[in-house]
Parts: sequence; C-alpha cells; structure tokens
Amino acid sequence: MINCIIVEDTPLAVEKLEGFIRQVPLLNLLASFDNGIEAITFMQTRKVDLVFLDIQMEQFTGLQFMEAVQFPPKIIIVSAYSQYAIHGFEHNVSDYLLKPYSFERFLKAIDKVQADLQIKSTKTYLFVKTEYRMERIDFSDILYIEGMGAYLRIVTTHAKTMTLQTFSQLEKGLPPEHFHRIHKSFIVSLDKIESIERNVVKIGEQRIPIGKNYQEEFYKKLG
Repeated sequence: MINCIIVEDTPLAVEKLEGFIRQVPLLNLLASFDNGIEAITFMQTRKVDLVFLDIQMEQFTGLQFMEAVQFPPKIIIVSAYSQYAIHGFEHNVSDYLLKPYSFERFLKAIDKVQADLQIKSTKTYLFVKTEYRMERIDFSDILYIEGMGAYLRIVTTHAKTMTLQTFSQLEKGLPPEHFHRIHKSFIVSLDKIESIERNVVKIGEQRIPIGKNYQEEFYKKLG
C-alpha cells in the first residue's frame, strides 16, 4: 500500500486525481490539501509515501514545498506548465504529469513510484546515530519505537537504543509493509504484535495505545 496525499488548489484537478487514485488499489489517499503549508504540517505526524503536487499555487508554490521538506517522500508533479519540469527533476521527482493527462499516463507514473519503493524495501537494516557512533539495527529485531522528547528510543529484542532523530526521518528508512505508526509517540513492528484489545496493542510486556487519529488507517492496514 502506498500512502499518498494531494497538494493542489484547483478543485477540478483534485477531483480528477481522487478519481484516478480510487481506481488503483495500491494507492491509499490520506488527504487532499489546497496549500503546501497544511500538507507539511500533516506530514509531520503521518507517514506519507507519495505526494501529487501542483507547482503553481497562490499561497505556497510546489517549488517552495519541495525546498521546505527536508526528507521528502516520492513526488509526482501535476502541472499545466511544462517549463517547471527541469526544476522538478532537480528535486528528484518521480514523474511529471502534464495536464491534461490520461489514466494510462497516470498508471505509468505510479509504476515508477512502486518500482522505486520496492527497491528501497529490499534493505533489511538501518543505521542510526547514537552518541558518537553509527549503530546498525536489523528490522527483524525491532519491537517498537517510542518518542521521548527530542529523542527516539528503538526497542529491539535485545537492546534499547536512543537516537536524536525525528519520526519522519526514521520512517523513511523503515519498510512500510512491516512498520506502522499507531500513536504520535509510537511506531510498532506489525509482526511483533501479540494482541489488540480496546485499541491497545500488546508487544511483549509493553502495552501501546492506538491514537484516535491513527486508528482508521491502522485497522485498514491490518485488513
């Protein structure tokens, strides 16, 4: 599942994108925004894999959006103006859909994103900075990750590691099919969940509440 958002200030363009997205089971539309500032705020608490981004918007342009996001997800630019293509690819966008575009062309763009995300997901570990060293942590060892002020605590089957990173930074390196954020302060390893009761996840001796804003997406992912 690819979690995506739309950042576009033209209602008809948003309607077209939403209709195309609904036809692709792989895509999960989290929200649509008519300005980039609201989208960036949303991305600070939710994991977004893909952004459909308009370039020319009144409040906050697509170019400003790409420059403001420190660890951007995959981006597909959707624009009526071809002259911005060079700027887009300078920001390593996945594709550039020139309006008006067909559903077939839309699918080609999604295929590019899917292929890239699958390549990334072949990694089985990540490195995090802790104190004065970089420490390797295998995905298979992670039980859950807890936010503790400016730090994150990564709890594995054999250790607890503190790192000075944000959730959004760390999520970029985690395979989305195995990890999910269920609370503003917790990411859990899905295959380590022992039970779920009354919106509380049990992993070992730890009981983690599922935040109200995260429940719908979490249960949808569990099927």
